[in-house]
Amino acid sequence: MSKIVNRISVRSILVGLLLTLVYPLGAQASVSWVVHGRGFGHGVGMSAYGAYGYAEHGKGYRFILGHYFTGTGIGAVQKTHVVRVLLDISPGDVGFSGATSACGESLDPGRSYEAHRNGSSVRLRSSGGKTLANCGRRLRAAGRGRISIAGEGTYRGALETVPTESQAGSLNVVNALALEQYVKGVMPNEVPPSWPAEELKAQAVAVRSIALTGDVGGNGFDLYSDTRSQVYGGLESEYASTNEAVAATRGQVVTYQGDVAQTLYSACSGGHTESAVNVFGSPVPYLVGVPDPYDYYCPLHKWTLNFTGPEISSRLGGYLEGKLKRVVITKTGVSPRILSATLVGTGGNSTVTGSELSAALGGYDTWMTFEKVLGGS
Repeated sequence: MSKIVNRISVRSILVGLLLTLVYPLGAQASVSWVVHGRGFGHGVGMSAYGAYGYAEHGKGYRFILGHYFTGTGIGAVQKTHVVRVLLDISPGDVGFSGATSACGESLDPGRSYEAHRNGSSVRLRSSGGKTLANCGRRLRAAGRGRISIAGEGTYRGALETVPTESQAGSLNVVNALALEQYVKGVMPNEVPPSWPAEELKAQAVAVRSIALTGDVGGNGFDLYSDTRSQVYGGLESEYASTNEAVAATRGQVVTYQGDVAQTLYSACSGGHTESAVNVFGSPVPYLVGVPDPYDYYCPLHKWTLNFTGPEISSRLGGYLEGKLKRVVITKTGVSPRILSATLVGTGGNSTVTGSELSAALGGYDTWMTFEKVLGGS
């Protein structure tokens, strides 16, 4: 059912009528727009601030995960997993220290070395440029549980470099490490370490589950170190409180019918999460929209954007015919998030998705309503 969401107050209508009587016919009332929005992110799965609220109100991490991931349970990882995270694409040599071995060579952990690309292979070199070993397609440098990578920082696990397929002369800089160590390096970059312990535990289980289901199939890596996967900062970003949450849930993952679930999460939902089918196009039985009663803790639970008439028409210029007259929301998800809308312009009508609308206007989410305000000339 179509729903027109730009609202004009009775007072504005009356003022507009009076202006047409008082001012010459050529004078026109100015128009401004207020976009009322809710939430921040895609809105699918667990809302971090909503989970925070549940923890503040005494709910445990198992309850929290069960609420946001419908029909799931908690299982355990049965074997040791190693994940590979892309830290950077280096256009030149990759320096490192702290390694005791690489490419079959024993190294001094107190000295610096470098990975150097040679065609489709990698060479191990001294910091002075002397070739120490030909490593083939991959250089792997490991030490006593951690390694320092020039320009990147200190990381648990090992450094691996492989030639970048899409960029001549470049190397993919990859951190290979155990799953639990990876989760430690993600946690404080996704949620504040000061949050309640039960929320941190829920987040740790979700992070671990995403790590096992989010393989991007990269050249020498499984995951990105940014929001394309999860934000990973390595050893230097770890906190005691988040490490404790990881230890308390060691090996635990969210499961659905025996498989590890893809536990998507975002900052906040605006009060109701959305079903995966309405955001990503494919239905997932455990990623369906649910009420999120404590999302009000989020600073972006509600937000507004303000535009003049010319500003909003300019922002929507790629989709709009003429100048914007009104926005008609034609389809929403299980939450009021916009799936599609009609832009009524002075030159005709056009169709736009909620994602296109939000991106054009700089919105934080696709949960939006539009208020048209008439002012003076």
